[in-house]
Amino acid sequence: MYAVIEGIDTCGKSTQIKALKKIFKEAIFVNEPGGSELGSELREILLNRDIKIGKRAEVLLFLADRAQLADEVLLNSKNLLVISDRSLISGMAYAKDFDYKLLKDLNLFALNGILPNKVVLLELSKEELKRRLDTKVHDKIERRGIEYLLALQERMKEVLEILGVDYKIIVADKEETSITQEIVSYLKCGV
Repeated sequence: MYAVIEGIDTCGKSTQIKALKKIFKEAIFVNEPGGSELGSELREILLNRDIKIGKRAEVLLFLADRAQLADEVLLNSKNLLVISDRSLISGMAYAKDFDYKLLKDLNLFALNGILPNKVVLLELSKEELKRRLDTKVHDKIERRGIEYLLALQERMKEVLEILGVDYKIIVADKEETSITQEIVSYLKCGV
C-alpha cells in the first residue's frame, strides 16, 4: 500500500511521520522531494540552493524526483507499506500557475500510473496556523504568509478530488497522539 501524509508547512507531518515509524516498523518511509538518491540531490537544488529556477523547470525537477521514486521504490514495493511525506498532491497544489489536467497527466506519466492508495491531509485552522508560525523562524514557503498557506491547503483539497484517491482530512489542531491514532486507524482500515 502506498500511503501519503500531506498538509501545509507546520501542520505536523514530520511529527506524525516520526510517530508512524514507531508503529509501522516494517514500512518504507520516503519523502518528496528526496525519496531516492537522485531525489536527494534535487531536494537540495529545489529547497536549499540559491539558484533561480523558472516555474516550468521547477515543476519538471519535482516530476523527475517523483519518476525516480516510482522506479526505485514504488514499483518495487507493491506488497509493502510505503508511507510518504508529501506526494503529487502537494506538488500539483504548489504548481498553481499550471492547468490541473496537464499536471495530472505529467504526474501520472512520472509515477508510471501509480497513485496513492490512501492519503491523510492534516488540516490547520487559520488561528492555529498563525499560532504555529509565530513560534518559529520562517522558511522560504512560510514567508509567503498565512493567506498563501491557507490557499495552498484549499488547492490540496481540490487536487484530492481531481485525482479521485481515497483520503481522510484530519484536523491538525488536536493533540498529537489523537491525530496519530486517527491516522493509524485509517491506514489499517482495508489493509
